[in-house]
Formats: sequence, structure tokens, C-alpha cells
Amino acid sequence: MFKSSILLSVMALSQGFVMNPSNNMQTSTALMSTQSNEVDTRRQFFSVSSAAALGLMGVMTANPETANASGGATAGKYTTIPIAKRRYYGRVQQAVHEFLDLGPAVVKGDMNDPQIQLFFDVNGVVVVPAKRKDINGQCTKKDGQCKGTEIRDSRWNDMKASMYLLGNAFRINQQKAPDNLPTVRAAKAFFKEIDAMEKSVKAKKPKTFDKEAIGHYAAALEILDTYLDLVELPPTDSGHYDKEFDTLVGESARIT
Repeated sequence: MFKSSILLSVMALSQGFVMNPSNNMQTSTALMSTQSNEVDTRRQFFSVSSAAALGLMGVMTANPETANASGGATAGKYTTIPIAKRRYYGRVQQAVHEFLDLGPAVVKGDMNDPQIQLFFDVNGVVVVPAKRKDINGQCTKKDGQCKGTEIRDSRWNDMKASMYLLGNAFRINQQKAPDNLPTVRAAKAFFKEIDAMEKSVKAKKPKTFDKEAIGHYAAALEILDTYLDLVELPPTDSGHYDKEFDTLVGESARIT
């Protein structure tokens, strides 16, 4: 419902206005078609791999000596995808929550809106909380400053970093370049649209009705759903992102 209202608003505004940020919608459609094929290939790969793994387990059970000799560097370790989910699911989901919250303000077109400005403010979000540097409760520093310093950035910059790192983990092998991964390509297409919107927001005199920025947001919204599907997260119109999320490293790889 939310996405439909955004797209309808853009269509209403598009009279006499052509969205030409890299032929947004055509690019989005082509991207989704290409990535759909690649996702099917990846899922087929995992299905075949699972069957092969089950067969191998049967062999190892029949031959315990082979099983004992198969340890080594990979024994008992997690795959990169569960680790990436623990690290980045919270950050990505919180970023999507805040990105979707921008919708009503973006449709109004005023890039001076405080909510829009905050999303791109490099001091708007505590990315890394301050950590105390005392030892066993005692501050050993000569200047007595053991509180530590927090690291701040914009929600947008943190969204880009976490989306890229999460997407880069969804791979079938370690040899494939990140730019060839469907997840990373979708993320970068999304970044391109919102980076263009950010330029409008950070202009010396942001427009009070910016049709071009609205167009970038709508195009990015379409691409975002493609990305979320690729990294196994719910779509934007599922209601899942109505709440806020913990951005700290999670204890499990499950959706929270």
C-alpha cells in the first residue's frame, strides 16, 4: 500500500516531467529480470549442494576414518551468510525502517523537511557507541578521560555500508567479484538513486518542491524490494519495517 501510494504520487507529478536518472524504471525492470534469473541459479546451486552434502554425510557415516580425517580449517565454522546476517541484519532493517518513514515527507517534495535532512546528516546517528576505557572500574589514563568517544554518521551512509557488506556475503564462491553479485548490483543501483537525491537535499538552497528527488526516491523504492528479496528479508510493504530494530550485532541470524 505504501509503495503504491508513492508510485501513484510520482505518476501524478510526472505530467511534463521525465524521470531520467539512468532511465530509472527501465533500469529497475531489467535489473529485476536479470537478478531473478541469477537468484534462481543460486537457489538451484544450494539445492544441488545440499543433496551432494547429504550424500557425502552418508559416505562419511559409513566410513568413520574418512570423517575423522576431514577436519581442518573449515571444521565447525559458520558460513559467511549467517555471520553477515548477525552483523548487518539489524542495521539494514533499521535503515529500511527510517527510509520508509521518509515517504510522506518526500511526497510533499520539500527537501528542507527536518526528517529528510536528518536522514542525510553526517552527525545524525550514533554508529558506534562510546566505550569506557577503564580497567576493572579504575581509570588508568593520566588525563582521567576514560569515557571514550562515540562515532557518528548519517543513517544513509550507514545504510550504504551495511547493505553492501550484507550483499557481498551472498555468494556461491569466493572467487566471484563483488560487482558480479546480484545482491551488490541491486545495492549499487539503489545507492545511485539515493545519492542523486542526497545532492538535492544538501544543495545550498534545497527546493521546496523537488519533483526530481521524488522520482529518485520512487525508483529506489522499487530497487530496494529486489535487494531485500536477494538477502532474504521481507518486502517493504510487508509491515515488517513498521518497528525499530536493534543495530548491534545480533545473537542469531534470524529475522528479528
